[in-house]
Amino acid sequence: MIRNFDRRALAGVVSGIALAGALTTVAWADDGEATASEEVLFDFEGEAIPSNVSGGNAAFSLVEGSNGGALRAILASEDNLYTDVTFIPDSSLDLSKHEAAGVAIDIANPGTESIQLNINVKDARGQTHTRSTNIPAGSNDTYYVPLVGSALETDSGLRDDPSDWLYEGKKFIWMWGTKQLDTSAITEVSLISMSLASDREIIIDNVRVVANPPRNPNYLTGIVDAFGQQVGAEFPEKITSTGQLQMKAVEELDSFTGKLYPDRSKWQGWKDGPKLEGTGYFRTAKVDGKWWMVDPDGYLFFSNGIANVRMSNTSTMTGFDFRADYVDKRKDDDTTPEDSEGMNRVSNAALPGRIVASELRAKMFTWLPDYEGDLGDHYGYRRSAWAGPLKQGETISWYRLNLERKYGDRGDQSYMDDWRQVTKARMVDWGFTSFGNWLDPSFYADPVVPFFANGWIIGDFKTVSSGDDLWAPLPDPFDPVFAERAEATVRQVAAEVNGSPWCVGVFIDNEKSWGRPERIETRYGIVIDTMGRDAANTPAKAHWMGMLKDKYGSIGALNAAWDTDFRSWEVLAKGVILTDHGEGKIADYSILLEAFASEYFRIVDEKLEKHMPNHMYMGVRFATWGMNPEVVAAAQKYVDVVSYNEYKEVPHDTAWAFLDEVDMPSIIGEFHIGAADSPLYHPGLVHASDQQDRARMYTQYMDTVIANHNFVGAHWFQYIDSPLTGRAYDGENYNVGFVTVADIPYKPLVDAAKELNRTLYTDRFGSLEQAMGE
Repeated sequence: MIRNFDRRALAGVVSGIALAGALTTVAWADDGEATASEEVLFDFEGEAIPSNVSGGNAAFSLVEGSNGGALRAILASEDNLYTDVTFIPDSSLDLSKHEAAGVAIDIANPGTESIQLNINVKDARGQTHTRSTNIPAGSNDTYYVPLVGSALETDSGLRDDPSDWLYEGKKFIWMWGTKQLDTSAITEVSLISMSLASDREIIIDNVRVVANPPRNPNYLTGIVDAFGQQVGAEFPEKITSTGQLQMKAVEELDSFTGKLYPDRSKWQGWKDGPKLEGTGYFRTAKVDGKWWMVDPDGYLFFSNGIANVRMSNTSTMTGFDFRADYVDKRKDDDTTPEDSEGMNRVSNAALPGRIVASELRAKMFTWLPDYEGDLGDHYGYRRSAWAGPLKQGETISWYRLNLERKYGDRGDQSYMDDWRQVTKARMVDWGFTSFGNWLDPSFYADPVVPFFANGWIIGDFKTVSSGDDLWAPLPDPFDPVFAERAEATVRQVAAEVNGSPWCVGVFIDNEKSWGRPERIETRYGIVIDTMGRDAANTPAKAHWMGMLKDKYGSIGALNAAWDTDFRSWEVLAKGVILTDHGEGKIADYSILLEAFASEYFRIVDEKLEKHMPNHMYMGVRFATWGMNPEVVAAAQKYVDVVSYNEYKEVPHDTAWAFLDEVDMPSIIGEFHIGAADSPLYHPGLVHASDQQDRARMYTQYMDTVIANHNFVGAHWFQYIDSPLTGRAYDGENYNVGFVTVADIPYKPLVDAAKELNRTLYTDRFGSLEQAMGE
């Protein structure tokens, strides 16, 4: 362990240390040998704030910190969705000469609320490396960003790994951007906050380069115990034996009363509030200026639920695979149906062909079950992966394995029946009014709370690109095959739902890349890219050509509006590169984009109306990073409820002011908060400092949603923590569950949900007296 040293005293030895490259200091190990060098860039010991420190929506001052001068930054929340504190060294930093190096910063939070800070590190090429951390209330600590080292070059299959640095401080968690920057020319370091619910204060000191810290070469070896938990981690929910797991199951079952909250209808609507006309199915209505859903009996309904209650995404890659001939033999004789995520069981017959495909991942596990043993049926096989070192291979579901340990197997996977019953009992006991998206269809037949169905439109239809297709390119809705596949999808969903009045509505597709709104090139990326294609084999382009001809009549008129010189309509139809985006072009980009999105939503709505006329169309769950006004406007024309996924501290009033203009019922399809003290290596997209703070932030987020007159619900993503070593599809290893990998609930989060749900309806409507008109 590295000892703290008095940086203030050290600063007095050498003058001018407030600016870049001024001092090289040394951290000492317990045995007195030098282990890491530190080069102070900014320490704020001068009388003025350095000119190469700046910020947006942040107010600065110099203060006396714990080790001398420090920079105080007040980060504003009102009307500001983004604040930054930016440090630009006098000259770019060359870290490439070191075997391991990064940037460290001392950050204190004197306030009463934690704060999530992103750190952006940029190089001379303009590439950005983004990480994040949570600064706990009342804390003062060191936070560091590794930028050079073998760990950055290793694809472990986890979104973020345990640190290989033996360094006193907390590692910023990897988020997005370029993992391997041009470390010979680091030009800028910024601390960033987003969508704060209230102003925050941080104290910053000793921005510095850290080089060649001692490292643990075995940081990824033996990290998973026999329950899928982190080896060496201590946390209240940890399980150490099957007996303990079973005892906790009995204790929880004994705690359930099975009773609905007293103000609830059978559908979880508000039976103590106003009663509207009941239609036998869920619908929407605006009551006293607030949008609501209405349950089948006519009671006001607000959807607070948990999404992704299913076994998909509970599996992780083990590092093993099978010889191609053994895998190929399985293609036509699997006895376990393949689920929507492409995972299925590997038969014991394939065992002789088992090989190590990734030694790194195989060594992560201290134990794996025998194929021939009682728990061997929790292996699976994934034929493709979105990210990670393995694009196919053996998987294991620790969660499902722990369910069998917990409830036992009396044949036909009886532990899954027990899991469904306990899960439904939890929803009632915790006060949730519904499930969220991605509920396993096996729940549909015997519900105790309402649910939402979902479908993906997949097939061999043509696609277009936004230029930033995170998950996949967009379907071309003008291709007739798209309509065929949309109908096939809706027909399947309809068969699963079977007309159940417990189904509130249907989500179709998820987080499509409609275009990022920040710049013209990204907002209208679909149009710009598609206009470069040949209309002869691009149905959307062919449709747009008809629209443009109808509007302008002649190519000359279009050229005048667009400030272009296309010789003919044929040239435009063949494909052109659009640049210099002037007002005339942008106006038409907007029209074409809305026409494109309108056709997508029109077709889906048409198929739902045909096969599921009594159930609401809940939209496409817009990712707020990948939508724009034209697409929202298109959705408004066809959906019953507009859905958004919003991963922020809160859905900030400034960002969501547009809902008043939309004036439609809206729902948050996904949000979550993870804790920095969790038993996983990555908290998730939104960070709390610990489980108690996580519960506080959950309540704060939901209070913001409940107070917004346009929202009719919000769904937490997800029910179960990600696997410790990352879900097989893409490596997400987030602490975002209401329950752990051993199916143990996080008590602070559950308690917060219960408390919020007890007064959900009176908080939403006002008082009970108001509801009754007294």
